Amino acid sequence: MYVPKEGGVAKQEFLVGLDIGTTKICAIVGQLTETGIDIIGIGTRPSTGLRKGAVINIDSTVEGIQRAIEEAELMAGCEIGSAFVGVAGNHVRSFNSSGVVSVKNREVDANDVERVIDAAKAIAIPADRQVIHLIPQDYIIDGQDGVKEPIGMNGVRLEGKIHIITASTSSTQNLIKCANRAGINVSELVLEPIASAEAVLSEDEKELGVAVVDIGGGTSDICIFVAGALVHTGVINIGGNHITNDIAVGLRTPQTEAEKIKVRHGSCMKDLVAPEETIEVPGVGGRQPRIVSRKLLAEIIEPRAEEMFQLIKAELEKTGYTELIGSGVVLTGGCSLLEGMPELAEMVFDMPVKRGFPLGMGGMRDIVNSPKFATGVGLLKYAAKKLQAKGHRSMSSEGVSYKRMRDVMGGWIKDLF
Repeated sequence: MYVPKEGGVAKQEFLVGLDIGTTKICAIVGQLTETGIDIIGIGTRPSTGLRKGAVINIDSTVEGIQRAIEEAELMAGCEIGSAFVGVAGNHVRSFNSSGVVSVKNREVDANDVERVIDAAKAIAIPADRQVIHLIPQDYIIDGQDGVKEPIGMNGVRLEGKIHIITASTSSTQNLIKCANRAGINVSELVLEPIASAEAVLSEDEKELGVAVVDIGGGTSDICIFVAGALVHTGVINIGGNHITNDIAVGLRTPQTEAEKIKVRHGSCMKDLVAPEETIEVPGVGGRQPRIVSRKLLAEIIEPRAEEMFQLIKAELEKTGYTELIGSGVVLTGGCSLLEGMPELAEMVFDMPVKRGFPLGMGGMRDIVNSPKFATGVGLLKYAAKKLQAKGHRSMSSEGVSYKRMRDVMGGWIKDLF
């Protein structure tokens, strides 16, 4: 995040989201305004140093981050020193926990909420893992459940339910190291499906119950919201690169060409492709290109996409929340743009499915109006929420300090007179 200062002019907040994925590295710069966030810059570069969300080549990753940042700086006209960075991969684990405390003054205050969260997170976590998110779900005050904002309510017993997300310490440290070497300080690590959900979901969808499936290059990340609260996050070890590999083998073409063919001509359902449609497939090792039916390409993609959705469906059913997902499933990630992806997903999940596009952005929103930029935009929204919460907390603490000072001085005056 970069905050420029201009003499006596009120300083403007610039937010930066850095999505370091398996297939692409994307830096998005947003300006915080009174009405929301305006997109003012974006930089993207292919990612070659990650596999399934984990860094396997530091130098390649650093170079990709530097180039994406430089491109975003040039477009936004500012220097970038720090960013909110997305993290994903099969090393991420999550679980729900709860804690109980007594309310000291029979009125819940911020200290009581902190204590109940501390009680909920007081569990043994392996030494090779670190907590990246503690997300409150809801609170119970003297048996009254469904409380979202407990501060100020009367009671003697406060119970809190939270969702805890952990990640491999080595994987997160490697990610931070790459960002630091590229000259970027990491303001916070954010789980990518949570960021995507921030970008594409409405509050109504979260209340009714919804699952977000972020289909990346190496993995597919899942998060489920029920009654407005995050109740589950998970990772499936299959993504868009598996489809690309199948195309490369099935059509005997290089990986890079297979990716281009997937993006330009791919379809997840062969029934959507006309029999007469053809595509040109480059050969391997200087061999002549061939003309093949586009239907053959769809016949290669469809089984892999169906397998991916079957695994995701099994993960959803394992959580026990399937019946509570009233809004259905929202697909994000570049792979979700494949023709027929929502239709195939609806057949497998047996519930409504749509593509998720970033919502509520201003400025140059047209350049990020795609599911493949959902994570980057979501990181900006997450950062904005953090800034607003931080400002609210400081104002609250100032109010508490003033009240305490007033009470103390009042006591002195009573003693004097």
